[in-house]
Amino acid sequence: MKIAVIGSGGREHALAWKFAQSRGWDNVFTLPGNGGIPNSFPINIMDFDAVKAFCIQHDISMIFVGPEQPLAAGMVDYFRKTEIKIFGPTQKAAQLEASKVFAKYFMQKYEVSTARFKTFQSITEAKKYANTLDGFCVIKFDGLAAGKGVFVCGNLSELAAAFDEILVTYGENVSLIVEQRLEGDEISIIGFTDGKSVKLLQASQDHKQLLEGDKGPNTGGMGAFSPIEGIDPVLMKKIHLRIIKPTLQGISEEQMDYKGMIYFGIMVENGIPYLLEYNARFGDPETEVLLPALKTDLVTIVDACLNGNLSDLELEFETGFFADVVLVSRGYPQKYAKGLPISGLENVNKDILIFHAGTKKINDVLLTDGGRVLNIVGHGATLDESLQKVYNQIDKIHFEGMNYRKDIGRRKNENF
Repeated sequence: MKIAVIGSGGREHALAWKFAQSRGWDNVFTLPGNGGIPNSFPINIMDFDAVKAFCIQHDISMIFVGPEQPLAAGMVDYFRKTEIKIFGPTQKAAQLEASKVFAKYFMQKYEVSTARFKTFQSITEAKKYANTLDGFCVIKFDGLAAGKGVFVCGNLSELAAAFDEILVTYGENVSLIVEQRLEGDEISIIGFTDGKSVKLLQASQDHKQLLEGDKGPNTGGMGAFSPIEGIDPVLMKKIHLRIIKPTLQGISEEQMDYKGMIYFGIMVENGIPYLLEYNARFGDPETEVLLPALKTDLVTIVDACLNGNLSDLELEFETGFFADVVLVSRGYPQKYAKGLPISGLENVNKDILIFHAGTKKINDVLLTDGGRVLNIVGHGATLDESLQKVYNQIDKIHFEGMNYRKDIGRRKNENF
């Protein structure tokens, strides 16, 4: 079997690497990939005809969709009409991520535990309501925003700054949510689904903010680790009953064709889980710690989802902890330079995994090509050991303006 992974980031590098463990790199293609992923091909993934032609040419029989954009655009619907198998939700089901308004009304309808909210179609109207909350709220842009469309505000000054950024980016007449601000600990619960059942990977925790101490703007993710100490069976039962079970009920009742990844972004406040958001695909950088921890063959899991018998499968995991620190370009998540030489990767210890996110190669020279550049992943018997392995190796890597958080995995989780 030959497999095509759709996407170009660290998530897709980790997916291709995982598939290659059982199928070999010669049978795994990444479209368009990046400078560090073997067998990458610069195909426009939003041109479904071109992707289909490539798959036919290379005898590819299965597609795994990594990013949200092609899912929201209907890539799965397109390939359902072909002989090529594809893993991911259809366009209708992908609305759970593509539209935060759709997702919130879905949660409300099926009594999924979530924060109170109101929806608005203009900044002016949203601002009037948010001001009555003294700015203590969360503002969410309705559509896809690469993890950067959420503004957590604590006062009127932060609220004004959030609306100013939304106005510049999206304009006055924009679909927004103003949501109750919860205070607690965030966890990522990600699983495979065949639309009837879910098999969960280990719980992980992402670090969204740019700076140490969870300060600064939201990013696509500065690092992650898994599993999370302190998450006990009691909390997981609450997550299942209050979030996962009603979500599956909704998927069934809405007759969604959902055979793919489902991501539950959860806030735990005083022991109670609340769903912040759905993603219709693997999280990034969570993928870079979850897939190395997964012992079960990924092709076997995907086949079980596509065949509708996922409930018969039990996932197996490696022991210990995995930690990922993301190296980013200076200026990220705003403007940043590209094309800067990267050096030192050959000096990194062999027990460290390196997943490329934003790199390219020109004349065999590796260069930066994105805001998030590299994921450095370590495995240890304890979380401290896995983190120490990563941080000990980062000093060997260099590109101009390289930044990273030095406190990944150091957050004090007090709400589990």
